[in-house]
Amino acid sequence: MTSSTTRRTGARRSGPVRRRHIVLGAVLLVLAAFGSLFVGVTELTPAGLLTGDQDQLLVLWESRLPRLLAILLAGSTLSVAGLVMMSLTRNRFVTPSTAGTAESASLGVLVATVFFGAEAVGVKMAVATVFALLGTGMFLMLLRRLTFADIIVVPLVGIMFGGVISAVTTFFAYRFDLLQTLSAWTSGEFSGVLKGRYELLWITAAAALVGYLFADRFTLAGLGRDFAVNLGVHYDRVVTTGLVLVSVITAVVVVAVGNIPFLGLVVPNLVTLLLGDNLRRALPVTALVGAFFVLCCDVLGRTIRHPYEIPVETIAGVVGAGLFIFLVLRARRRTA
Repeated sequence: MTSSTTRRTGARRSGPVRRRHIVLGAVLLVLAAFGSLFVGVTELTPAGLLTGDQDQLLVLWESRLPRLLAILLAGSTLSVAGLVMMSLTRNRFVTPSTAGTAESASLGVLVATVFFGAEAVGVKMAVATVFALLGTGMFLMLLRRLTFADIIVVPLVGIMFGGVISAVTTFFAYRFDLLQTLSAWTSGEFSGVLKGRYELLWITAAAALVGYLFADRFTLAGLGRDFAVNLGVHYDRVVTTGLVLVSVITAVVVVAVGNIPFLGLVVPNLVTLLLGDNLRRALPVTALVGAFFVLCCDVLGRTIRHPYEIPVETIAGVVGAGLFIFLVLRARRRTA
């Protein structure tokens, strides 16, 4: 059997195997999501729901189910945004959390709060999206003026860029006496999610779906401008589309539930290590793993200091930082 025949046979076999893995992951996520409904301060049991206990049904529909949907939407879509950005920038460590995108969205939230009030949620989302897009564009313009041989230096520049934006945001929040308000809006946690306060996140689901439809073009654009143009891809249009999707997802997640650090970095990296850089293949798995990661962080935060909660931002920051260090050390060993 020739090598080309072997590759074709392997490709035919990889499809069913990959589908089985996706189905298995989806089943595992559904089971974990169902179990998470019964974790919390207020008593909620399967027996109580089956007997029609009105208090427990109220808790389920008004709190636990909206919280679960918010977790799944935020985790899956923010991971997808990280994967798209990682592909378009051709750097495994450039994601919304290391390119100033999330920090720019937080600055947009502050600006919208100052000029339009704390209750203008729709305006916050729009302004945060614009600021996220502008911040990401500024970061990419900065990179074009600099040349680095080390892949690790690029995200470090992005982290410093995001730090500058965070400092500006904190300064003006202090001047306008909005530090507590800003912290409440941008700290990643789900304890305050109720029915009527998470529905904006469905916008991120629509954006992630558009990302899947553009997956092949994003993959080609990630190979470089010349390669993509030779294959008939409108490179600038595809990159702009990807950055808009990333900005929308990041801004909506920040407005709805706050920032979740390292999520868009570690999950896409771990998935692409196993499945490769083809977005059509990796994107559904990335969404599943991202949702599962945030769900685990949320359940862990609810149980460590029960009946008190530790924000998802804290749990994800600790776990994500450890995984980020692992990925950096692995990249250093491969380039050494």
